[in-house]
Amino acid sequence: MNKDSLFAISLFPYLGFLWFMTRSGKTPRLALIGFYVLLIFVVVTIPAGIYAKVRYGETLANVDWLHGSAEFFLTLSNILVVLGFRQAIIKLKNPEQY
Repeated sequence: MNKDSLFAISLFPYLGFLWFMTRSGKTPRLALIGFYVLLIFVVVTIPAGIYAKVRYGETLANVDWLHGSAEFFLTLSNILVVLGFRQAIIKLKNPEQY
């Protein structure tokens, strides 16, 4: 099995994870948004990788401006997840503020 097949197959467990996290109703909203933004990263990365290969004959990792643009969505996702859980922890420690 090559890395592309593994990448495609890994999407299904992640979609299941999102379904359970959404359905539970216990995931902080901002963190949940962050988990969904990760899907945007995946959607952007695939065509960016194809473009890098076709236009430059390189992998996405070797085309800095394109790779950085795609990675922005991963960074945004991580920030939203961290801030969402941080907000939830603060809310648990100080419930009277909310």
